[in-house]
Amino acid sequence: MKSTHTDLGPVRLSCRNVWKVYGPHPDRFFTPVSTGTDDPAAKAAGIRAKGHIVANADVSFDVHEGEIFVIMGLSGSGKSTIVRCLSRLVEPTAGAILLDGEDLLKKSTAELIEIRRHKMGMVFQSFGLMPHLNVIDNIAFPLKLQGLGEDERRARAARVIELVGLTGRERNFPNELSGGQQQRVGIARSLAVEPDVWFLDEPFSALDPLIRKQMQDEFLRIQAKLRKSIVFITHDFQEALRIADRMAIMRDGAVVQIGRPIDLILNPADDYIRAFTQDVPWESILRAIDIMEPAAGSMEGLRRVAEDAPVASLLPDLGSAAGVIVEGLDGAVLGMATARGLAASLAPGCAVANPSGSASGK
Repeated sequence: MKSTHTDLGPVRLSCRNVWKVYGPHPDRFFTPVSTGTDDPAAKAAGIRAKGHIVANADVSFDVHEGEIFVIMGLSGSGKSTIVRCLSRLVEPTAGAILLDGEDLLKKSTAELIEIRRHKMGMVFQSFGLMPHLNVIDNIAFPLKLQGLGEDERRARAARVIELVGLTGRERNFPNELSGGQQQRVGIARSLAVEPDVWFLDEPFSALDPLIRKQMQDEFLRIQAKLRKSIVFITHDFQEALRIADRMAIMRDGAVVQIGRPIDLILNPADDYIRAFTQDVPWESILRAIDIMEPAAGSMEGLRRVAEDAPVASLLPDLGSAAGVIVEGLDGAVLGMATARGLAASLAPGCAVANPSGSASGK
């Protein structure tokens, strides 16, 4: 489980009031300059009543530098459509998508190709490997499209092969690899272009449960080294809990709630979110920093714990009114974890403190 303490960096990617409508005349529902609407649900209902399909309805969120932003929902919720809109593999009907402040929807085809080649990495459920190319050539292929020379292509491919743990498999062909190894090739290929943003659409869902967990661990290990800005699509709430810094849950093409996993578990926006989170044991999610209060009084003789220590491990110490001392990664005292702080965090409707200083919500 990742720490629930998230310090959000600068915004790298912004999705602003994005709609994707399928049908005979989708553009007629929007003005040339798209803006948000006070009642997107009513607007979506009106569009559907006119015989159109609303795949995404007024979707907005930010992805920060170095953040894993997970989008999840049931089948048909619009999560895969929105990630394709972000890269313009699917053209949004209205809205804005900003990469480093520049609207991708205003880019020409040639400009968009260059952005995809140099700034975006994509991994999908289907591995998409070319069967006639071996591992190193599959990984180096996008670099060839960039126009890099053979020596540079092979050097960069070799670096990511080591990163994903495929050293010794360079000359193997896809049919000689296991499913997990093939997915590692797909991940390495997307990383070879050294992308600024990384889109992953259910990349592990085709794998067996044990291999899937191993790939999640591998993914987190790679992210700890590279600190990419990531949009990760999944329908598996447990997978989302393992990897997300923040997450959005979608329904009927719209975002229902955005926040850290702990925010959604303790403060679900409605019964739909509650259905996802009700079976998750809070003691396995809450960390010391989530129940922390300002340090006060004498701390002599009190136990010291790391900020990401599971609350389950603190329960024997919370019987004391003083609680335990919570330390940051640098050993500095951040505050005190107390029974009172735990009770406040678990109180219905209580807003969990957001380290970023901004409220989570729709």
